[in-house]
Amino acid sequence: MKLQEKDFIEIEFTGKVKDGEVFDSTLKEELEKLHSGHDHSPEAKPFIFCLGRDMFLKALDDFLIGKEMGKDYEIELEPEKAFGKRIPSLLHKIPIKIFIEKKVNPVPGAVLNFDGKIGKILTVSGGRVIVDFNSSLAGKTVVYKIKILRKVTDINEKINALNEFFFRKEFKFEIKEKKLIIEVDKSLVKLIELFKDKFKDILGLDLEVKESENNKAKEKQEKRDKKSQ
Repeated sequence: MKLQEKDFIEIEFTGKVKDGEVFDSTLKEELEKLHSGHDHSPEAKPFIFCLGRDMFLKALDDFLIGKEMGKDYEIELEPEKAFGKRIPSLLHKIPIKIFIEKKVNPVPGAVLNFDGKIGKILTVSGGRVIVDFNSSLAGKTVVYKIKILRKVTDINEKINALNEFFFRKEFKFEIKEKKLIIEVDKSLVKLIELFKDKFKDILGLDLEVKESENNKAKEKQEKRDKKSQ
């Protein structure tokens, strides 16, 4: 049976720059190479996602729709269909005094966070630092090897996959008729509610977000503790 839009599938994949190095993978051996020298590498596990719903590169989504289960595929993507072309306007000149004030040593090749934007230092000269805010993969042709493991049909597994993708967390949840009820910490309620349309579109379920009962019990206990002091 060929894959269709909105199917949930589980895949293994490896992405590499054409004639270059791997930059992303779900395979243990590739992740260990990518993160060698670090204390630990991310957990290696297959990726579960919904086809055609912006959970993977659009070009890969389009490529996988219509393909068959249990097969291996390879696709080459030009920059326009991968991570975009390099944009000259994203090269910024920043006075070196700003780095000095922040007590940061601007070394060429260093990757730093500039108020939420990731930039790579290219050169340091004449009191100026040139920082590149393009993606490290911008302008590069990439190659993906993908193995389609299975089609995911269990609704609980689908919900867990969406929570992992959107929030990087597991939540307690239940389904009542056409409603998905998720319990989260009070601080996350408004954030999760922003995804109501996403859950409706992908799962066909109305999303209700509730404050966790454990969180409520904790707050009550804290109030009792304060009163008793």
